[in-house]
Amino acid sequence: MRIAKRVARGDEWAMLLTCQSGYETFLARELEGVFVRVAERGPGWVRTEETDGRQPTGPKEGGEPGAQGEKAPQASAPAAEAAWLGGLAFAHLSLLAPVAVRGESVNALAQGVVDFFLASLRGERVETTWPCVWRGPQEIVGLGRRLGSVEAAFGELLGKKLRRVAKLAVGNVQPPASGLRHRAAAGGAARGLFVFFTDFGRALVAREAWVHGQRRMADDDLAPSRSYLKMEEAYGVLGREPQAGETVVDLGAAPGGWSYSAAKRGARVVAVDNGPLKGGALNHPLIEHRLADAFGFRPSCAMTPEFAAPGGGAVATGELADWLFCDVVEEPHHVLKNLVGPWLEGRWCRRFVVNFKFGRADPLGLLRELRGAESAFVRHAAWFAVRHLYHDREEFTVVGETRTE
Repeated sequence: MRIAKRVARGDEWAMLLTCQSGYETFLARELEGVFVRVAERGPGWVRTEETDGRQPTGPKEGGEPGAQGEKAPQASAPAAEAAWLGGLAFAHLSLLAPVAVRGESVNALAQGVVDFFLASLRGERVETTWPCVWRGPQEIVGLGRRLGSVEAAFGELLGKKLRRVAKLAVGNVQPPASGLRHRAAAGGAARGLFVFFTDFGRALVAREAWVHGQRRMADDDLAPSRSYLKMEEAYGVLGREPQAGETVVDLGAAPGGWSYSAAKRGARVVAVDNGPLKGGALNHPLIEHRLADAFGFRPSCAMTPEFAAPGGGAVATGELADWLFCDVVEEPHHVLKNLVGPWLEGRWCRRFVVNFKFGRADPLGLLRELRGAESAFVRHAAWFAVRHLYHDREEFTVVGETRTE
């Protein structure tokens, strides 16, 4: 068993970042775009090293006018300099300044992780639960079993040394999906123990990580489609979910996964789509299905006399929407300019969750457009975040809030 030395001082941008498997190239390109050097990559992960002397700038997303930085949750002092990580789209979990633990056996690896953890605990009091997160590529056959065995052995060894501390360990760093209301966006700096296996003989371990908010969600038998899972996950990134009595406009609603997600929380939904609703969304008492085109739909507060005239294509909601949901299978630039743009510019909604398909577009180019100075999000959102969710495929999900003034 061997424990590598901690990264040298000045190499503070050495990190291990996880993502969806198959999207490592996009994460690497995103990092290189903010002057972070990629050292190696594998299925579902990228390891970085020192920069070329320039401070990482972080992706530019809508925040305060002129700043254009995604508003990040408060970070602990050691992780504060890594707050720019909060703007990355493809990263799911970022281990800060990780140390390599190597070993040929389960016991050797477990002992190496214990030694690292105990050494890092000196002078630190553990009074509350702390995240103990173990991850690795699912694509490597048998690695999950190996990882589980090392994790179990680690728990036994730690229990013998520090029983009370071991009992306070929890297996995740994410907030619960339910009950979100008026809370800062999920994610940010976290301190605990984070272990990622790149192969059978090497684990990268760190005490600090940046959590980006993505996570796997539980399905609902009544949900009409898997897109329901994307919306459930998006609430965690936004830090808020629809409340009873709030109004939601769901553009491109069919078959109704997003509408059902809001309605099950008591929100009133106008589901706009020429296609049929299914499952729990069909005939739901809180879902009003409008057979209309998403691009032609406008809330009543936006209707001019000529637009409201017969044949104008407008359909009134009767009030300003608390939420805009938009999941339209259309070219993403068209959706941004001709659908999302008018809604944000007109302030026809207070909060939004929008999905953009990048299957036929360059995802990094689309990211630049979403974050560019002329983007509707930058110009009209109080803040927004772009994420490649756990449940996303070739698509981005953008969440945020519109400006009130």
